[in-house]
Amino acid sequence: MARPIELGLVLKGKDAKDFWENEKNPKVTEEQKKMFKEAMHIYKTHKF
Repeated sequence: MARPIELGLVLKGKDAKDFWENEKNPKVTEEQKKMFKEAMHIYKTHKF
């Protein structure tokens, strides 16, 4: 019988450190802030 495929990502060294730093202190651009605001507006006006 076939086994399910396990997907995973292993980060080491600087890549791992950078990943955790970004998780602790995410950097958000002004463009991303505008996108989130637009998404919230769409969500609030088109509830289903």
